[in-house]
Amino acid sequence: MRSTSVGVWRGWFAKDSTKRRLLLGVMIYVLCTAAFFATTARERIFEHTPYNHYALLADSWLHGQLDMRGPPPPYAGGNDFAQKDGKWYVSFPPFPAVWLLPWVKLGGVVENVRDGQAFLWLAGVGPAGLWLVLERLRQRKLSERREGTNFVLALLFALGTVYWFTAVQGTVWFAAHVVAVAVGAFYLLSALEARHPLWAGLLLGCAFLTRPPMLLMGLFFAAEAFRMSMGHNEGKTRGGKLALIHQTLRSLAWKSFLKRCALFALPLVAVLALSLWHNHARFGSPLEFGHEYLTIAWRSRIEKWGLFSYHYLPRNLSVLLASLPYLNQVPSGVQINVHGLALWFTTPMYLWLLWPKKNTWLVIVLSLCAAGIAFMDLLYQNTGWMQFGYRFSNDYALLLFVLLALGDRRFGTLFWSAAAFSVAVNAFGAMTFDRGPYKKFYHIDGSQKTLFQPD
Repeated sequence: MRSTSVGVWRGWFAKDSTKRRLLLGVMIYVLCTAAFFATTARERIFEHTPYNHYALLADSWLHGQLDMRGPPPPYAGGNDFAQKDGKWYVSFPPFPAVWLLPWVKLGGVVENVRDGQAFLWLAGVGPAGLWLVLERLRQRKLSERREGTNFVLALLFALGTVYWFTAVQGTVWFAAHVVAVAVGAFYLLSALEARHPLWAGLLLGCAFLTRPPMLLMGLFFAAEAFRMSMGHNEGKTRGGKLALIHQTLRSLAWKSFLKRCALFALPLVAVLALSLWHNHARFGSPLEFGHEYLTIAWRSRIEKWGLFSYHYLPRNLSVLLASLPYLNQVPSGVQINVHGLALWFTTPMYLWLLWPKKNTWLVIVLSLCAAGIAFMDLLYQNTGWMQFGYRFSNDYALLLFVLLALGDRRFGTLFWSAAAFSVAVNAFGAMTFDRGPYKKFYHIDGSQKTLFQPD
């Protein structure tokens, strides 16, 4: 009996086995979930959040309607609700509300739903999914990182980036990032080598219905479908780049490529069609998801410049690249502007992306995906305010960590020192942001006009 049980455990831990990967993935989920619960404010776990928009949206669906069942609750302070023709709506992309449907159904009343806790249970899924992606790359000889390094990278994603402070908030803006990271990780896993086109298309659609800029990750599947449909070129190509392109297209198995793309597009198009119908049914236009009708103080700038505009780029770039803690004449001495800290400050590990040792096909494609999503975020009408660090980076942080693995640059003492600094900084953010006793560390200007240390 003992030898049998030992054999079972050896089977689970066999090198490079699927069981081992899954077991270690579960371990990452448990470690991250424990860390998130341990650093979350007590009220987020045992009470509903004040901004439980997704629970309100799920409640509307369960009662067979698309608008809210009355005006926003007083505890929400009218924060980020849309109003049209006398009706109130939750205008945020709706997919995260799907996660709350059973919670709301069981709770009966929205105020009985601990929405912050619901998203805490989901927050460890993204890092665990990233681990599976990194391991798939290693096993396919596309990454030279060791298993232990991939394990640590997955944990560093959870605890060394702004994802940590994001995960413990539970409110509508941050919950969307938690859902998007979970969906995005398994999209990457499905899209790698175009292995599961139907799942990849469905998951990308769900990512779009959570964080719309993530739709640009579709380039990754298209590139992988192209790569996996390529034949082998025989001999050297003469005649320059045009001849190389011609020979590459001739060697492409077009039937296989188009089949993969069609299977990928089928669920994606269905989800996008559902989104267009949802928009039209609520706001009279398939392209209007509701933010144009937000009852907020800065609605005038949206009406003037739109939700996305080059007009917002300088301000957003300044936060992304230059916002740092500063000394101020307040009891805490040091303050952080709630437009958020610069990305390289909260996660200096990202600096290693600037000089990858290898520029492979995957590195180029993933870099283009990350750059496209980042650019869309930088054109958005706000900086992510209020936040500890630049939370919109969660939209492409998975891609950046995959690029860290693929770049093959040696992780020496300096890198691990930067990693330790990242964890320390983000631990501070997770345990202080939007917490009563620690609000002294944050400078809040309700007009959103103060970006840096006041004169």
